[in-house]
Amino acid sequence: MTKLYIVEGLPCSGKSTTAKYIADFLEKSGKKVCFFDEGSGQHPADYEYHAYITQEQLNRLDKIIQEKIKQYSAKNGNGYIVALSEFTETEQQQLLSYKIYDFLPWETEEPLMLEHWKDFAQRAVQEECVYVFNCVFLQNPMCETMMRFNFPKDWIYEYIDRINDVISPLEPMIVYLQNDDVAERITETAKERAGWLEPVIDYHVNGGYGRSISAHGIDGYISCLEERQKREQEYLERSDVNSIIIENAHRDWEKAYEKITDSLV
Repeated sequence: MTKLYIVEGLPCSGKSTTAKYIADFLEKSGKKVCFFDEGSGQHPADYEYHAYITQEQLNRLDKIIQEKIKQYSAKNGNGYIVALSEFTETEQQQLLSYKIYDFLPWETEEPLMLEHWKDFAQRAVQEECVYVFNCVFLQNPMCETMMRFNFPKDWIYEYIDRINDVISPLEPMIVYLQNDDVAERITETAKERAGWLEPVIDYHVNGGYGRSISAHGIDGYISCLEERQKREQEYLERSDVNSIIIENAHRDWEKAYEKITDSLV
């Protein structure tokens, strides 16, 4: 029985709405559901807004922040997993350089992420709850391994395979929202989200992959996304993870949801 559903796809493809639709459908079917949207807070399998600070680094911080970290953070090996949301904006500025995503060296980040997935899977397999996630299986690893570090494609797939192996006891299902209108969807969404586009363009074109293709501006950002989508679909086609690809759901959501619902029954 599937105990983990994950909705994946590019930005502006409708992942949040679709993940909520799946969660509601499963609840109406009589299942106990634990739903976690992107950026929803303390995620059970992801460190979306967390830092990792070693004891040595902690000793160099302001004494007040040191005590707060010890009080509100989880000890992990020779360091602390720090939920940045527990700190004031001023305090966060001192901690952002230790953020797991965006700043941590990969040799430190990788074991932390895999350990978190393992802890989640071991708990979840014992629980009655069916989990529904938004985008932590493909999007977040791809943003790190491809966009940030520009690792070789096969190496990236092997890393995601390791996550897949960890969660396999949960019999996960991936719902992937494929999109042929990437530029159009990004442009339309940017009109609704003030200040959203510039930071994501900067992240992509100045990351490892963006620099490797000399990406620039919104066109460079779109090129990065199109290649990411190509790789994500390629991964799903080559892996043993159970998945369904919904093509251009935004053109007919009723039809898309019908197809998704049929796959859940």
